[in-house]
Amino acid sequence: MPTDAVVRELLVRQLDAWLPAARQRARRATLALAYAGSDDGGADAALRAVAAYADRLHGFRLTVLVLAQGTEDLPARLGAVEAALPAEVAVHVMPGDPARLPVALKAAGAAAAPLLTVAHGAAPVPALLAAARTGRPADLLLVAEPGAPLRPRLSAAGFPLVAEADLVVGPASDAVVPAPETHGAPPGGSVLRLAFATGSDRSLTAFKDALWVAGEVASARYRDPADPGGPAVEVSAEPDADPLGRELLAELVRTGPRTLTELRRHTLTETLYRATDATRAVTALLAAGAVARDPEHGRLGGDVLIIARPGAGSAA
Repeated sequence: MPTDAVVRELLVRQLDAWLPAARQRARRATLALAYAGSDDGGADAALRAVAAYADRLHGFRLTVLVLAQGTEDLPARLGAVEAALPAEVAVHVMPGDPARLPVALKAAGAAAAPLLTVAHGAAPVPALLAAARTGRPADLLLVAEPGAPLRPRLSAAGFPLVAEADLVVGPASDAVVPAPETHGAPPGGSVLRLAFATGSDRSLTAFKDALWVAGEVASARYRDPADPGGPAVEVSAEPDADPLGRELLAELVRTGPRTLTELRRHTLTETLYRATDATRAVTALLAAGAVARDPEHGRLGGDVLIIARPGAGSAA
């Protein structure tokens, strides 16, 4: 499916950011890949990403766990990639589904060291979330069918930072994607829920950057699960900032003046967009006269206060 290519690219780009950070922080780490069905090439892509980092793994022990249904062909498939891995990387392939992840992580000694868990098709049950949370730090990427927002469950499990998006792949002419409760998808397309949970601003920033780059490998769009009836946003290097501008204006009306730094953080943690997109959105709001700034002139730095003009909220 087209969504598989986006998820693989997202995983690879997340690893590009996660591996150096884990290497700098500790002497060991665990990457856990758990699939409710086939891995659809995700394990191969992940190991190739690790292999590309092989020359920088000296003195660092990485355990890679792969849980998937129908793993009979996985050892043969992964063998060629494993041959390029240094001795510091141990790969364990196990039959099963994400329900076995707590036991597998405990056996691997994944607690109290960097842990990146990818659970594809897994129900966010408490046991799985608690197991993924044992890493220090702990990052979790959930790939699931659309439904109720996952943020409340992930937050309750102890992940302070959560981002989620519906990945929509299908004809670009479909301006509005069927809401998740209808279990619909655009004709000829598909929808997946992507949720990332972490305790690190840096990891969340890396996920958002990867999200927007990975989406370019297919005719992908993203929809905010908090607004299931809203239009999906086209993926591009500089996505349309108008929807974000409307959200930031509404936030200013709700809460009062905020600094650009505060609006950037709101964008990172509460919307589909990256923190860098907030600056473009605020610049457009200033040009449109919907907001004012204090001071009025000079560089638009993080300490500049952004103020909604009277009546701007109703216009949004």
